[in-house]
Amino acid sequence: MTRPHDMGGRFGDGPVLPDQDAHVFEKDWHARALAVTLASGSLGQWNIDISRHARERLSPKDYARFSYYEKWMAGLADLLVERGVVTPDEMAGGTPTSSPLAARMLKAERVPAVLASGGPADRPSDVSALFSVGDWIVTRKIAANRLVEGGHTRLPRYAAGARGQILRYHGTHVLPDSAAHGLGDAAEPLYAVVFPATELWAHPEYPADEVVLDLWQSYLKAVE
Repeated sequence: MTRPHDMGGRFGDGPVLPDQDAHVFEKDWHARALAVTLASGSLGQWNIDISRHARERLSPKDYARFSYYEKWMAGLADLLVERGVVTPDEMAGGTPTSSPLAARMLKAERVPAVLASGGPADRPSDVSALFSVGDWIVTRKIAANRLVEGGHTRLPRYAAGARGQILRYHGTHVLPDSAAHGLGDAAEPLYAVVFPATELWAHPEYPADEVVLDLWQSYLKAVE
């Protein structure tokens, strides 16, 4: 389906109205959905980019009707079967079998330390930074993943071919376009890039607004 982060400024979705009184988890099962997703990720069978792509790969019909955590659970179910963690029969409620991954089970006493350590995506790289803070750049005109047709990327379609300015250099980080498809880290420079709203949309509601996107070097080129 069209990637969720391509939807910025799309007509017809209505305004974003934050609920100031919302709870962290609207329903009890939402907390369990987050817990089982984190616990499954600790098995080491995929990375965060693979999990994001799993949710992107849901059918447009399902993506549109599922709630936030329903999307998480649907993507997780697909990953668990695709990666051989569980069988389709087990997923459907059949008798579970023993797994060699059982030793990697995330137990309750380990949760605080695992969450505190996080999952850093910065990596050493031989790729040199081409841009400095203050440089003007333009994003590539086609936002699609160049490595895998229809693959994951973090360059949103609404920012393709847009002119922006380097706001910050983050160092070298895992390239999602590669990591989401098991092609290695392919780490490269990552920048915070600021775009005028008028550069992204023909009729922005607030023309003086700016949008900041974290973008990898291979998404960018210098303004000529």
